[in-house]
Amino acid sequence: MDKSWMHADRRSLKFQIGVDNFLKFALANASDKSSICCPCMKCCNNDEFSIRVVKDHIYFNGIFAEYKQWKWHGEPSTMNNNRVAESETVDFHHDLGQLGDKNNAAFDNTVENDVAPIPLSGEEVLSRVKGYVGRKFGKKNPIPPWKASDNQNRPCWKKQSVFFELDYWKYLPVRHVLDVMHIEKNCCDAILGTLLNIPGKSKDGPAARMDMVEMGIRTDLQATPGPNRSKFPLGSWNLLLEEKKIVCRSFFGMKVSSRFSSNVRNLVSMEDLRLVGLKSHDCHTIMQILLPIALRSVLAKPVWYAIIRFCLFFKAICSQVIDVSKLKQMQADLVDTVCLLEKFFPPSFFDIMIHLTVHLVREVELCGPVFLRWMYPFERYMKVFRGYVRNHNFPEGCIAENYIVEEAIEFCSDRFLDEGATTAGIPTKSLSGLCNGCKRLSGSVMVAVPYKQLQLAHLCVLRNTEDATPYFIEHMEFLKLIYPDMKKKKKWLREKQNATFADWLKERVANEMMFPHNQVSEALRWMAGGPRDLVPTYSGYHVIGVDFSTKDQDNKRTVQNSGVHLVADAMQVASAKDNNPKTRDMDFYGVIREIWEVDYYKFRVPLFKCDWVESSKGIKVDELGFTLVKLNRLGHSNDPFVLATHVKQVFYIEDPLDTDWSVVVRCPDRDYEGTLADEESDQIEVEHQPFIPTMPSVDTFDDLVGHQPSIHIRDGNEGIWIDN
Repeated sequence: MDKSWMHADRRSLKFQIGVDNFLKFALANASDKSSICCPCMKCCNNDEFSIRVVKDHIYFNGIFAEYKQWKWHGEPSTMNNNRVAESETVDFHHDLGQLGDKNNAAFDNTVENDVAPIPLSGEEVLSRVKGYVGRKFGKKNPIPPWKASDNQNRPCWKKQSVFFELDYWKYLPVRHVLDVMHIEKNCCDAILGTLLNIPGKSKDGPAARMDMVEMGIRTDLQATPGPNRSKFPLGSWNLLLEEKKIVCRSFFGMKVSSRFSSNVRNLVSMEDLRLVGLKSHDCHTIMQILLPIALRSVLAKPVWYAIIRFCLFFKAICSQVIDVSKLKQMQADLVDTVCLLEKFFPPSFFDIMIHLTVHLVREVELCGPVFLRWMYPFERYMKVFRGYVRNHNFPEGCIAENYIVEEAIEFCSDRFLDEGATTAGIPTKSLSGLCNGCKRLSGSVMVAVPYKQLQLAHLCVLRNTEDATPYFIEHMEFLKLIYPDMKKKKKWLREKQNATFADWLKERVANEMMFPHNQVSEALRWMAGGPRDLVPTYSGYHVIGVDFSTKDQDNKRTVQNSGVHLVADAMQVASAKDNNPKTRDMDFYGVIREIWEVDYYKFRVPLFKCDWVESSKGIKVDELGFTLVKLNRLGHSNDPFVLATHVKQVFYIEDPLDTDWSVVVRCPDRDYEGTLADEESDQIEVEHQPFIPTMPSVDTFDDLVGHQPSIHIRDGNEGIWIDN
């Protein structure tokens, strides 16, 4: 029977015909004609309704796409050589290479036909633990044995939670929220510990190897006994010695932007070839950003790909904005990813923390984005409490006393002081030195710049001034009128306008100022006169919550604040003879060389002078979506300036595969200290999620990896030696 209609649009005729044929088939094979199992996305064959209700459910909720064998509606099971041809639980997505059909050798050849259990409701949990109120604990008071027939309802708890005394508690779909921060940290520690074989962190070891031998899987990984020591061969999850050096060297050489994370170099021990002292936020950045880059040149491609998919899940689940319609696909991708990890990692790797990731998507669906309920704000506030402590013999009293005093002062300041009055004891956000969210971070050096460079900077300011836009249009029409033979050559006209617009604007504004009721703004009057010859330059600048610095300043520091990214309209020229280029948005990546303040006597405009990477041969996107740039291949030398407020900060990490290229990592948009007087702070959009999507968008597993047999032993003679 044709089942392709299950993936068709619910509004299409094909879907309507398929639903009608399915209901006829189900009704013909149903023992009870009044109700059948509902295969919609919500019910998943767990509830029975009438034909009319089932039809409505399918149209409103969609049909469960993984229900490929209609065994709950009378379709006979087709089994052949202990392999399932079509099953809603074994036939995974195509990016797994159809694990249930082709690659059974990658597992233990056991076909699992069970579906995932449905989470218990609060009422069901309460019914199972009702008899445990006031129960005594200890070995002398064991739980009475349960009969085998009633084993399904056997509780896994030993007491009833006190929260069930609340009347509404049993009706909550989520009664205890999982802590994503610590789940991510434990998963990161498990991956790094297993890859680098860190003692105390690795999930691999003699016990894990012997367990696999006892289970009869991957027996080729068992130890080779010696007189004093036994040698365990390296599994597919272990890094070779040279690969450990590459990974640790990659982490050791990473320089990130300010406030992005801690100094990664301090977390690397090159002597022991491991990462040490990882905090929760360190694991957060490593798991989602840095680890996929560091592993680019090590491990077999299928193993590396599976780890990247797992990292991508945490990146998606921690986003500030999540598309609800993609949550089911996100859950399916996670299940596929865990199955991929099972092919290459030992069974001991899959502890409770790996299992808890399966429940995170459901909590996002019911409770909203993760950043609203994770532990980072509480962990940061613990530092504030620690600062309250003055007497270490009584820390609780110090915290309580300081907290009450601060609350009282804030209460009085809100209700008794005049608006704008200063307060004592409450830190205030200073607006001094801020101009449109910008301020200087270093002293100025006055430089007499060449006339051509000054004109390029002046043109950049005019191009990005809204009051000058009508004059650019007027000047272009003026050029077409003077040069009628060139009006179809857009490239020539653009170059001519860039060369003559500043002088033309100066004369045009001067003529318009002769009339008393002119419409020239004050800012444009000062700009038309041109900037001063002396330009103040800086080594650092603060722009809307982000610290920028020059490349020379970065070379002296442990952070990297000189990388910039710009999205702008640009002309696409096919060749040198192309006179009619096309205009579209382009991505530009560069490094700040100088920071200028163009002085128009009345005010100053901050500009970045950058070395831009050539767009055609200096930027590429690889098969997994990494954006790579070649920083030594420069272009756009005739347009080096950009407004400081128009760029986004990025930083570059050297690609372990090819040192000539660097991987681009974009930085977050952050809140900043102070705004303009007429701007409300609650209207500022802040990216709470620390990273925006820049990691690889995963393609299908077969396209990237191909149909490769699962190999559990690394090539070479290296191994893990254990004393007997």
